[in-house]
Amino acid sequence: MCQLMGMSANVPTDARFSFTGLVERAGRTDIHRDGWGITFYQGKGAQNFRGLSAGSDCEVAQFLKTQKIKADIVVGHIRQANVGALTLENTHPFCRELWGRYFTFAHNGQIQGIFDKLSLGRFTPVGSTDSEFIFCWLMHEIEQAFPSPPDDSRALYQLIYQRLGQLHAKGVSNVLLTDGTVLIAYCSNRLQWITRRAPFGSALLKDIDLEVDFATETTENDVVTVIATQALTTNETWHSFEPNEMLVFEQGELSCQFKAEIKNID
Repeated sequence: MCQLMGMSANVPTDARFSFTGLVERAGRTDIHRDGWGITFYQGKGAQNFRGLSAGSDCEVAQFLKTQKIKADIVVGHIRQANVGALTLENTHPFCRELWGRYFTFAHNGQIQGIFDKLSLGRFTPVGSTDSEFIFCWLMHEIEQAFPSPPDDSRALYQLIYQRLGQLHAKGVSNVLLTDGTVLIAYCSNRLQWITRRAPFGSALLKDIDLEVDFATETTENDVVTVIATQALTTNETWHSFEPNEMLVFEQGELSCQFKAEIKNID
């Protein structure tokens, strides 16, 4: 299956370290050679980069590893194709507009046998993956429930959690979703996370011999959370999600947690 990487921070933060670890798994230390993508949020704007070749060998991915792009939220993905051809339109993350915001979605897993039951409304897939179909359905569900941004954000998160729980009941569906203000992470079977704050120390990547001393890169007020399918470093303590658990991070801090029973899609 694919692998995910996300970041949420309270100040614009350089994600090169985590991205470097992720793309090593895109063909060098793991089998995810079928495309890669990453989205950087800066305020309301989003920068999107994608490639069809293995991220570990792709010149664009190598270029991004040298660029100090600072972002508030980052969503990354490396693909092992199961559904959909090896085309750029099938490469995550996917992006759609709602309420004048860019929503970005990345998915790991496979869902089958439900697509004739799901309405997409105005959100039409460009490619042929189950992941993009699920994203379009989720966006339609959000728009149907909330034609305008809700005053109570928790009501929105509860709806998203319920819908992703329905997908979890039908198969594996790990998700990263953001509107540029919060980063939502839903675990179906495997996700891990770590929050870094003062006093900062050094971190050593698992997939390549690279170490960074975050004390020299940060201030005492910085808070940065990184989410990954598997821990990216070897000398830090990562927390594992539980199946059917959703966490919401805002400016690097955990703001909401959801755990509950799931209901099947009728």
